Amino acid sequence: MVNTQHNTFQELVSLFERLRSPDGCPWDREQTHTSLKRYLLEECYEVMEAIDQGSPSKLAEELGDILLQVLFHSQIGQEASQFSIDDVLKGLRDKLIRRHPHVFGGATVKDAREVETNWEQLKRNQEDTKTNSALGSIPLGTPALAYSQLIQDRASRAGFDWDSIDGVLEKLVEEIGEIRQASTNERVAEEFGDLLMVLVNVGRWLGVYSEEALHRASARFSKRFIEMEHLAQARSISFAALPLERKEALWEEVKRRDQEPKH
Repeated sequence: MVNTQHNTFQELVSLFERLRSPDGCPWDREQTHTSLKRYLLEECYEVMEAIDQGSPSKLAEELGDILLQVLFHSQIGQEASQFSIDDVLKGLRDKLIRRHPHVFGGATVKDAREVETNWEQLKRNQEDTKTNSALGSIPLGTPALAYSQLIQDRASRAGFDWDSIDGVLEKLVEEIGEIRQASTNERVAEEFGDLLMVLVNVGRWLGVYSEEALHRASARFSKRFIEMEHLAQARSISFAALPLERKEALWEEVKRRDQEPKH
């Protein structure tokens, strides 16, 4: 039986070799690992949006775009005699086997939480890291909310955590009080950062991914604000000239419409 998946993958690899060749695409030939960074980030966000939309076909398309980035970087690496797509695949295969001794070895685990804890420990043991800290391998370029949630989650796995969410909520009240007492701009900024960290911790305890939650809340706000402007325009009203109470009334109207069951 012909392995069509293998043939399709090899065809994609060959396509990238052609695109980067002298008779290929000028734009593709100009790209570097650095120039492609923005596209990789954009594609990741588009994958997340497809997941939120619940569209399997869109998700398949966007995952293909992620694969495109992997192939692109691998081709550039091969041309520089640094690494190839085979190195990427073999590295991934070996890592999956190493990090799952409870599947491919004799280890046992009791639940998914223990799998996560073991994964991080194996990662520190098996890789050359700058530090042996549980927090040492988190990329500094990670978006702030996601970075905060990652370091707090890993600290929790290391046993540094509250006994229950009640302690986190009490800390939240404490941080709000400290903002009110802050006497300088520098102190306000510091306390505000602490408040954000505690809010992220609340989300972690609730099983909420803070980065995504804020992104979706901001998208909701944007959508409703635009709808307010459209309502005002449809009623021949200048939205900007409306007093605040009229704007708030429009906001509540749009919010009610948004929350009505969809048929």
